[in-house]
Amino acid sequence: EPKIPKHRKILETLQQQIAAGKFTDGKRLPSEAELARRHNVSRPTAARALRELHQLNLIERRVGSGTYLRTRSEESDGRSRTLGLLVPGLGNTEILDPICNEITRFGQSQGLEVLWGDASNPVASAEDAKQLCQRYIRQKVSGVFFAPLESVEDRETINIRIASTLREAGIAVLLLDRDICEYPGRSDFDLIGIDNFHSGYILTRHLISLGHKRFLFLARPHFPSTTDLRLAGCREALLAARLKEPRVEIGEPTDSQFVQTLFQPETADVIVCSNDRNAALLIQTLAGLGVRLTKDVSVVGFDDVRYATLLSVPLTTIRQPCREIGQTAVRTMQERINDPFLPPRQILLPVELVIRQSCGLRH
Repeated sequence: EPKIPKHRKILETLQQQIAAGKFTDGKRLPSEAELARRHNVSRPTAARALRELHQLNLIERRVGSGTYLRTRSEESDGRSRTLGLLVPGLGNTEILDPICNEITRFGQSQGLEVLWGDASNPVASAEDAKQLCQRYIRQKVSGVFFAPLESVEDRETINIRIASTLREAGIAVLLLDRDICEYPGRSDFDLIGIDNFHSGYILTRHLISLGHKRFLFLARPHFPSTTDLRLAGCREALLAARLKEPRVEIGEPTDSQFVQTLFQPETADVIVCSNDRNAALLIQTLAGLGVRLTKDVSVVGFDDVRYATLLSVPLTTIRQPCREIGQTAVRTMQERINDPFLPPRQILLPVELVIRQSCGLRH
């Protein structure tokens, strides 16, 4: 995880204390000077932490008096303190689950309630998403974190309709991970995720440094725009190195017949999978076909999900900063609720290249 700035540590400490009830409504918080002494930081650093708390509408600063916890009657001009998650497959997704867990945890530290929809009927189809959208409108939530649908027919039209319906109801919308528009389009909604283009670029540059020359990029059908960006980054790195662009194959990594075709007419020396799940499934299929990982071909992925280290050969991948994504999403949502007329923002957080044995690392 990226190093946490000093003012963020102070901010999180104060948020945890507020959530724990240490400061009752209208009670005075420590001054800038007091916070600077307690945390051994400069006064401007402490002031920045308080300024961000104020921007999140949690405190009020009274000239000549100090900083106080905002009372319930003063919160958000009467707006709801409830947010909703509209995420397909929530509770069973490799990378979005930890992000949503952090959104919930961090939101609660600021006095927010985050709804996960209906646990007995998780979003699995366009109809499920539309129903949950209407449910959030009836519940009068202030904002919805929306991860656009992937494996549905005419998904762009459906995703745009859902996001627009929420906005027309006066509900702030923040997109998680990907846009509602197909690549390379961009909507006018806030979006929080990682720099997928740069992720594909740095992963490919590492593979080139190991001597790999014949690249194959593998994705499953109905892949999202994030995969387009990862592939674009891979292509750019190969172009810069004056190597042939990657061969692109779309199919199921569990299909043995399909996987066999990946080695025709020529054998790639490395397969870049669109995410870790596809890489893990591919590795299992390769083993069943007698293909030796790292000796016959190398495999890499994206996301660094939990089982990336549990495979027969640990997976080289790109790590997503789930904690930072979740917290940034909550802060951005609160800013959007407090000022609906802010210009649309796309916040892409930095990633980390995690090198393990599956890339054929030279010793």
